[in-house]
Amino acid sequence: MAYFPDGDVIVVTGAARGIGEATARRLFEEGARVVLVDIDFERAQWVAQSLAESLTGETGRKDAPAPSAGARAIALKADVSNRNDIEAVVRRTLDTWGSIQGLVNCAGIAGRSAPIWEQTDADWERMLQINLDSVFYFCRAVIPYMRERGYGRIVNVASIAGKEGNPNAVPYSAAKAAVIGLTKAVAKEVAKDGILVNSVAPAVIETDILGQLSREHVDYMLQRIPMGRPGQPSEVAALIAWLCSRECSFSTGFCYDISGGRATY
Repeated sequence: MAYFPDGDVIVVTGAARGIGEATARRLFEEGARVVLVDIDFERAQWVAQSLAESLTGETGRKDAPAPSAGARAIALKADVSNRNDIEAVVRRTLDTWGSIQGLVNCAGIAGRSAPIWEQTDADWERMLQINLDSVFYFCRAVIPYMRERGYGRIVNVASIAGKEGNPNAVPYSAAKAAVIGLTKAVAKEVAKDGILVNSVAPAVIETDILGQLSREHVDYMLQRIPMGRPGQPSEVAALIAWLCSRECSFSTGFCYDISGGRATY
């Protein structure tokens, strides 16, 4: 049986590519209504359209309009570092479907590979805006609606770097560590409101984000994975889908490693 037979409405940020896209696809396959949020609106529309086509079997044109709400997938453009954009996404989702049962904060950047003495103020601030501030703003925006209805599932994508700390990635490691701390704190605040808040900590996942890193940085991370390979976005998406479902009912405030054995505590 699908995880979401009632068509839960789940907002996924960073849904145009990588883990976000894979998560949106998996949630859709499991019966959810999915809001694909990304600053790359054209690509997010393409993903939403492809989901709609998976139901009809039709192949659309690149210039075809975005799918309707009836197709169970809509794309919304947003800069996740801008809280006004985030609040607009929440309003539009509620206007379209009247509720929000789930939120997956996938949007993120890797930043550049460099030691702390070469990291600029702009590097630091941009990392925190996209990888941490967005998680805070989205959680703050959706939780009141979830509390009113006594139900919700939130999954924040952190990283093994947030547990262990990767050299030449101080801003990224710090932001992801903060996401884990935020997750634990929020989970305790809403534990009696029917809202479960968890995070996942992937190791190296084979996505476009690796292109932001040096070859040496990628090799360093791969060497630390006992399985000896990068993970696939679909593998992370499978874990996130379960965490978004009612099958997950007694786990909150936890950070789930998905690291090919590179687990750190």
